[in-house]
Amino acid sequence: MNIDLTPIAESGAFRGWLGINPGDSPAFELLGHGEYNINYLFRKPSTGEKLVLRVPMGSQMHLSNQVRYEYEALRLLEPSGRTPKPLYIDDSQTAIPYGFLVMSFLPGRALRYESDLEQAAQCLADIHSLDIPAGSHLISPDNPLAAVLEECFAMSQHYLDSDLGTPDVKHLIRELLKRGQKIVENAKAAESRCLINTELNSGNFLVNDYKTYLVDWEKPLLACPGQDLGHFLAPTTTLWKTDSVLPETEIQSFVKDYCAASGKYRDPDALWAETEPFFVMTCLRGITWSSMAWVEYHSPGRALKDAFTFEKMKYYLHPEFLEMIRKDYLGG
Repeated sequence: MNIDLTPIAESGAFRGWLGINPGDSPAFELLGHGEYNINYLFRKPSTGEKLVLRVPMGSQMHLSNQVRYEYEALRLLEPSGRTPKPLYIDDSQTAIPYGFLVMSFLPGRALRYESDLEQAAQCLADIHSLDIPAGSHLISPDNPLAAVLEECFAMSQHYLDSDLGTPDVKHLIRELLKRGQKIVENAKAAESRCLINTELNSGNFLVNDYKTYLVDWEKPLLACPGQDLGHFLAPTTTLWKTDSVLPETEIQSFVKDYCAASGKYRDPDALWAETEPFFVMTCLRGITWSSMAWVEYHSPGRALKDAFTFEKMKYYLHPEFLEMIRKDYLGG
C-alpha cells in the first residue's frame, strides 16, 4: 500500500531541513511495510545520502504519539551502533495525520537462522548492554511476563468475541491461555531491565559483511532481556518468515554466544532460566496476535494488508498447529 506523501514533500520545515530548492521534490520509493507502519527510501538532495521516511499508521501500544515514542527510543539506542540513527521528526500531525520521522538507511539482508545466529546474539548483546538513564520515556511493565499474558488475553478477545471465529479454534485458544496463566503464576520474577525491541522477527535484522543491525522499533520497552531472547528463539517467530525451528542445541549455543558478547549478562544458565518463560509465552503471543489480526484482516477498514501475512495467520490458527504448540511448548 502507498499513501499520498505530497503534504510531506511540500512541508516547509521538511524541505528546509533537506535543503530542497524551489520546484524540486524528493522522490520516495516504497521500501517496505509492517502491519502498522510504512517505510520509504529517498535521497538527501545536497549529498545523495540514502534516508528512510517512516510513517506509523497506528499504535499497537495505544499511544497518542507513536512516532515520538519511536524517535526517542532510537535516540537512546544510537550509542549501540546497531540501529538506525534518528534524524528528523514531525509529530505535529499537520502534514499527515500520523506524523513521520526520518532515519538513516542501513544496508543488509534479512537474517538467516542457518548462518547468522552468532551475529544476532552479538547485536542483541550490544543493545541490551546500553545504560538507559533513569526517567526515560520508555514504558516499563511492573511484571513483564504478566504484561505479555495480559496482552495475549486482550488480543485473543477479538477472535473469541467474533462470529467469524470457529468453535474448535476458540476452545484451543482458551486452553492455551489457561496454560499461560499457570506459567506466569509459577515463574520467578526477573530482576534485570534493559531496552528491548519485543518484535525480533528475522526480517527486522539487517545483516551485511561488516555488521548486523536491528530495525523496526515500533514497540520498545524497558523490560527483561529474556523477553527479547525468548521472542527471537520461539518457533512462532522463526516460522514467521522462514521454515526454521531452532533445535535445543542451537538455542543453548545462542544464549552462550550472547553471554560471551554481553557486558551485563554473563551466566548462560541464569539467563536461560529468565528467558524460558518468555520463550513459551511468545508462542502464545504469536497465536493470539494472529487471531486478532485475522479478524482485523476481515474488516474493510484495515489500511495495511499483506497476503503472505494472512496465510501465516491462517497457518498459526489451524487446529493442528495449535495442538502442536500446546503439546510441545505449553505443558502437553
